[in-house]
Amino acid sequence: MRTVVNCKLCTATALAAALLTAVVSFPAASAQTTATEVKIDNFAFAPHHLTVKAGTTVTWTNEDDIPHTVTSSKKVFRSKALDTNDKFSFTFTTPGEYEYFCSLHPHMTGAIVVEATTGGATAR
Repeated sequence: MRTVVNCKLCTATALAAALLTAVVSFPAASAQTTATEVKIDNFAFAPHHLTVKAGTTVTWTNEDDIPHTVTSSKKVFRSKALDTNDKFSFTFTTPGEYEYFCSLHPHMTGAIVVEATTGGATAR
């Protein structure tokens, strides 16, 4: 009888250890890394569209050889002229769509979609 009890205990312990290892090895799907950076290069913003949660700070980095700006179409934010490797950051606190462009090269456009904190973060 003692052998059967020990065997059940060993099986339960092994199963618990396996489940704990699985949980530690594979984090929950809701624990995502969000893209919060936009690169400026070759007269383009990448990603062109970015979806983030309210409260997220987005940073634009000019990786181009000439100056660019990041200017909100609705005058919510505006950077100075960014030289190579300069950065500009803005924290989005209110849900909505924020279209922007480079005031030096108006054909360069992008958009940040800000969702309530229950939404996800994606780049497209």
